[in-house]
Amino acid sequence: MFEKSTRPALVLAAVAVVQFMVSLDLSVVNLGLPQIAAALGFTEVGLTWVIHAYALSFGGLLLLGGKLADRYGRKRVLLLGLALFGLASLVGGFAQEAGHLVAARAAQGVGAAALAPAALSLLTSTFPTGKPRVRAFGVWSAMNAAGGALGVLIGGVLTEYASWRWVMFVNVPMVAVALVLTWRSVPADPPAARRGRPDVLGAVLATAGMTLLVFGVVRTDRYAWTSPVTWATLAIAVALLTAFVYVERTTTRDPLIRLGLFTNRAVAGANAYNLLLGAAMASAFYFASLYLQRVLGTGPAMTGFQFLPLALGVVVGSVLAVKLGYRFPARVLLTVGGLLTAAGFAWFGFISADGSYVVDVLGPSIVIAIGFGLCLGPVVSTATMGVAPHETGTASGLLASSRQIGASLGLAALGTAANERTGATRTLEALNDGYALGLSLGAALLAGSVLIALTVLPRTSEEAAAGDVATKLTKTGAR
Repeated sequence: MFEKSTRPALVLAAVAVVQFMVSLDLSVVNLGLPQIAAALGFTEVGLTWVIHAYALSFGGLLLLGGKLADRYGRKRVLLLGLALFGLASLVGGFAQEAGHLVAARAAQGVGAAALAPAALSLLTSTFPTGKPRVRAFGVWSAMNAAGGALGVLIGGVLTEYASWRWVMFVNVPMVAVALVLTWRSVPADPPAARRGRPDVLGAVLATAGMTLLVFGVVRTDRYAWTSPVTWATLAIAVALLTAFVYVERTTTRDPLIRLGLFTNRAVAGANAYNLLLGAAMASAFYFASLYLQRVLGTGPAMTGFQFLPLALGVVVGSVLAVKLGYRFPARVLLTVGGLLTAAGFAWFGFISADGSYVVDVLGPSIVIAIGFGLCLGPVVSTATMGVAPHETGTASGLLASSRQIGASLGLAALGTAANERTGATRTLEALNDGYALGLSLGAALLAGSVLIALTVLPRTSEEAAAGDVATKLTKTGAR
């Protein structure tokens, strides 16, 4: 079942550390932003790029990262990505100007785009089927969620009791551990057969198109949705992505992604589901953190501690997903998990300016966390159903990209809606109303993900595999 010379337990440990670290960096800087702004002289608008620089480079380059893992070997790409991530974290911790930190965060995203799909592809190939696969993806999903949730706690504690610089330095020891585990446990896998030169044009078009799409939405805090600047930016992004699709269909080089992957219902459905899930969850962390600090008046460290139940709830949901995964297909878990998470968001929508942590945050957080935990492992496992071994890195990169692009787009869109609802008064009541609207819209996004699970995803893994085989046979016959 396992690849020759592979130590499955150590591989799982290495992948778990990598995923925890990557997820951590999506949220660890959030509670330190005021101190970062004061120390490095960020403007209010410029400060958002501490978040977006990482998300944009990470999400925009994930497809290329997955392709490189398939082409040059998972271990090699994983080690290089870890080295870049660790170096960028060290440089960012010593940043003396705003531009230095933004550049370091962007470099972190580049490293994460290389190591995340390589690690997930490694997990997929090490645990191909059966109970070990269910258990492995349960561990992966727990670490993925715990990194995002504990990032807020760790960031708050480090900022208040050490320095904001430690939200960058904290990655260095994790990188060291992951490097040692990867070096010792992962065999040097032979690169895939190279069928032509790399599709550099496709990589440029995909990265530029996705980055510009997110950039256009992010900037709606300065330029309204109806602004010519916003329309022009989004139009150029759509044109670039359209050109990318054309190039992938016609190129004589080794394409960045085989578009035939999307004929696999499991791949297409899982990525659409993941896009909406990522959009909703990024908004949950953002709005809940602001509600606790700005409306309820909670300090950074205490806010971080109050997110602990969310992290623990995700772990509980992930454990449940492992146990239920032995009895029910992924489609069922994704439907139930999506409904539960949507219910938590709907509850969150009733927050009030004179509310309390227990009723307005703790209760809905637990419901959301368990539902989210139920979704994480199954959506990853589904996204690689029926995918050929030489394309697992590409499929993994595609899934991670859909999560990050969804997070950036969702946070920008829901943040814009919340800001418009709040208006210019900025009273506690106005802020509360804006956050409540953003959280309610998250429930609508999750309702859409449930619809996708019910109508697009195959009922069983056997159906997904059969559908992919049928597609391959059809293509072979056409030749």
